[in-house]
Amino acid sequence: MRIGIDSYCYHRYFGDWYEGLQRDPGRRIDVFDFLDIAQGHGVEGVSLEAVYIPEDDATLGRLADRVAELGMEPVWAWGHPDGLRSGTDEAAAEDLLRHIGIAKRVGATVMRICAGSRRTRPADWAQHKGKLVPMLRPLAEAAARQGVVLAVENHIDLLADEMVEIMQAVDSPGLGVCLDTANNLRMFEEPVAVAAKLAPYTRATHVKNITTQRGDPRSFAFWPSVPLDAGLVDIEAVLGQLRAAHYTGLLALEIDYLAPAYGEEEPQIARSLKWLRSVV
Repeated sequence: MRIGIDSYCYHRYFGDWYEGLQRDPGRRIDVFDFLDIAQGHGVEGVSLEAVYIPEDDATLGRLADRVAELGMEPVWAWGHPDGLRSGTDEAAAEDLLRHIGIAKRVGATVMRICAGSRRTRPADWAQHKGKLVPMLRPLAEAAARQGVVLAVENHIDLLADEMVEIMQAVDSPGLGVCLDTANNLRMFEEPVAVAAKLAPYTRATHVKNITTQRGDPRSFAFWPSVPLDAGLVDIEAVLGQLRAAHYTGLLALEIDYLAPAYGEEEPQIARSLKWLRSVV
């Protein structure tokens, strides 16, 4: 397993923040600034949020060259914020299909995707599955033909057993899981048990820890991110499940809504990466 970082750690600096929870940091970066920051952190790979990257030919060519120059393993991350909208958005499926080629161009063999989000999840699982599986099958086949694996994130839209059902129903080498180590706790599932179920299918990760605040535990604001060594998730036990499943891919640190008590992201990113190296 190799240590990396997801560019979503810097989402505020890309001009994207949670209204009412976060503020504009007052400055901006682009993907090349992010790569320089990642190099400074000494990581071995990067997960690149496509939504923050211009898709013109010159930018993508320069990006491919820079990632190769740095010797970093890239994961192309598609689908922020609502992905396939739980299997209901045909235009998003067409966009995902197009991004498989972009992933290949920047040197990624894994492409994180979002099937949906907490905003798009329908109440009825049979209906949800009935929409999502037929949409994912041809996309996974197209990815496999190009040597890319689509890694579906548990994006506060799917329970662990539902993820397994999707993997088994599609049953394609072009489909796997992007295991977010904390998101299912936000759905009241125990993270290590989730990891045990999803580790055999895992092809990418978001290594994240969270804590609680006062308020409604059904709300996103109740579960802010914290440094990896400071939260409720037993990250070491989760990594143990990944090792047991012989996962050899990227451990991509992610911080989404950082708990206000921790201040700015950068010191907590450095702290988290230092801790992750110590346990890996």
